[in-house]
Amino acid sequence: MQFLLILTRCAVILSLLSLGFSVSALGASAPQMLRPASALTANDLVVIVNEADPLSVKIADYYGRKRGIPSNQIVRVRFDPAMKVMKPEQFEAIKTEVDAQTPDHVQAFVLTWLQPFRVDCMSITTAFAAGYNQKFCAKGCLNTRKSPYFASESAKPYKDYQWRPSIILAGRNFEEAKKLIDRGIAADYTHPKGSAYLLQTNDKARSSRAALFPRISESFSGTWPVNFLKREFIKDKSDVMFYFTGLTHVPHIQDNRYPPGAVADHLTSTGGVLTGSKQMSIIEWIEAGVTGSYGAVVEPCNFPEKFPHPGVLMFYYLRGSTLIESYWKSVARPGQGIFVGEPLAKPFAYPAKKF
Repeated sequence: MQFLLILTRCAVILSLLSLGFSVSALGASAPQMLRPASALTANDLVVIVNEADPLSVKIADYYGRKRGIPSNQIVRVRFDPAMKVMKPEQFEAIKTEVDAQTPDHVQAFVLTWLQPFRVDCMSITTAFAAGYNQKFCAKGCLNTRKSPYFASESAKPYKDYQWRPSIILAGRNFEEAKKLIDRGIAADYTHPKGSAYLLQTNDKARSSRAALFPRISESFSGTWPVNFLKREFIKDKSDVMFYFTGLTHVPHIQDNRYPPGAVADHLTSTGGVLTGSKQMSIIEWIEAGVTGSYGAVVEPCNFPEKFPHPGVLMFYYLRGSTLIESYWKSVARPGQGIFVGEPLAKPFAYPAKKF
């Protein structure tokens, strides 16, 4: 298994290089490759609550109790929950307030609302992670600022990079949010059996990641079942742990079964527009039963670097990292994309030994 992990990491590096990704952070030594990956805990999170949104308050209260978030790490702010896009000056005031209440040891943020999902031209999760910055935005088909956390072995992103990876933990109603939280908790340490499905669809523009898929499938051979398929969808599958595709709308997602901790996303222009999108919102993945997803909040063009690299995500997740760590480490340029899910889900981790 250790040798296979080395081969997998080498293959991931090669696939990244072939598409022009920056992989300096992947130059770890062999001993590092063999270690289980990091896994954040409740003590590493701050949960941010919008007190003007009763649903946000209810979600934060439930999550705090279920995950045992320290009470001083529930940070309360207030803003209009009806707005979809927050202005930079308002965001910066809220971010200053949050940072002032966040203990230095905290490594990540959890946001308990669906909107706003943008700050001006960038996603709200990246804005909370790294601060509002126009370098994360692009008018037209241009690249955006890189993430130093991408494909890194860092266990402490705030300590190492002054970034706190952030994720939306919410739903259209409390029942959907509760199901998401419960799935994430149920996933821990389960080591589920399952498969990955990497689909190259007839939508060529949205299948830009498909160039990665054959090498990923080959590199995980013997480690994890990976199905590289040239088709529009999968249906009636009972083992969908990973599902990556590219379409404006993905059919039959409700007709598959997703083990707790599963992740899925579709490369398209506005999948991260969480309310009112003309394309399929990533919230539909969550409602279908997955535990984490990612999508663009503004037009990113179809640069693969702006979307999750499935090989990188699986590499960290299968080694025991949490969902938030694995997803964030898989996106080289996250400025225009949003993360949604239960951050601490860690299906492939092992419980800490008690002495």
